[in-house]
Amino acid sequence: MTETSALNDKIPAHGMGDAAAFDLVSGWVRAHSAQLGRPEALAHMDPAPSAVAARLAGLNAEFNQNLLHPDLSPFAGEAERLVVKWLAPFFGMSAGHMCAGSTIANLAAIWCAREHGATRVVASADAHVSVPKCAHILGLPFESVAVTAVGRMDIGLLPDLKDAVLVLTAGTTGRGVIDDLGLAGRQRRQDGGPAWVHVDAAWAGPLLLTKYAGRLAGTEHADSVSVSAHKWLFQPKDSGLVLFKNPQAQQAISFGSSYLATPNVGVQGSRGAAGVALLGTLLAWGLEGLAERIEHLMILSEHLAERLAADPRTELKQMPETGVVNWRPANGNPEEIIAALGPVASRTDIAGEPWVRQVAANMHADLDAVWSRIDDVLTGHGG
Repeated sequence: MTETSALNDKIPAHGMGDAAAFDLVSGWVRAHSAQLGRPEALAHMDPAPSAVAARLAGLNAEFNQNLLHPDLSPFAGEAERLVVKWLAPFFGMSAGHMCAGSTIANLAAIWCAREHGATRVVASADAHVSVPKCAHILGLPFESVAVTAVGRMDIGLLPDLKDAVLVLTAGTTGRGVIDDLGLAGRQRRQDGGPAWVHVDAAWAGPLLLTKYAGRLAGTEHADSVSVSAHKWLFQPKDSGLVLFKNPQAQQAISFGSSYLATPNVGVQGSRGAAGVALLGTLLAWGLEGLAERIEHLMILSEHLAERLAADPRTELKQMPETGVVNWRPANGNPEEIIAALGPVASRTDIAGEPWVRQVAANMHADLDAVWSRIDDVLTGHGG
């Protein structure tokens, strides 16, 4: 960043004051941050947050509440309990807590699974990188299951699941594909089934609050679910949820101390009041407003896929399941197209080959603006 080159390598001896520092740094932030709410932004699973959530996040910082200590977070704790109570039933869960994103949520769930007898982690080859990472942190062997041509876990290749935590993905990062979530219930009815079933619903979990809920049928049979609130719940980072079927399950990952009034639940100790911003969003939009936004994005991705399928210059990988579109140019170098598209698209590998990846996360996205950029890039590259 060229502006910071004027600064010295050491902390300034004399400060410039709050107002001047704010003006200086906020100017850099505005000039050099990805504009996630621009009409053509459709690259990543990172939407601009709701307006009320962004404002409440600033208020949270002002009061700096700490969920580790109830006396430091009397309202923040109540806000979190309320949003968990509202959201958990949609997933077939009954308890949970908020944390700093779905990596921490997955870690809490797999840790809990280990405490309830799981000795291995089994997930698809397209599971989020946090899943093998969590297994490594917890000292558990990780077993990867190959995926089918569409990117779903190939259940015909499942290993013996006895004493394993089976992780099913509801919306893979690269392709947005949903594993066979009905497997959770079927495995539960078998002898020698897994010790625990966890659904990583970081991306697609909020579809359970929409008319697309049937696509995640089976989630209710899991022991735990993770959701990234800073994705399709439109929250600022870092905001995630880990939910449990058994309200007592969290006791296995709860620790007390002489300086704590109540046991500390989960991976994090001190943590901020993420529930306040989520509560504000749910109050502002209601269930209907949240569902409308997600459903609009699902439709946007479907319409984009239809345009790509109809254009002879592009090859569509498959119709999107959860708002993630993959395509590549019929002729030419996909890497060059991805680089030229900029914030309109990102990149993913499928079977070792690069594909364009577009994610319908931005509620302010405009299909015509997105398509205009794609058309310009394809035309400029001889498409």
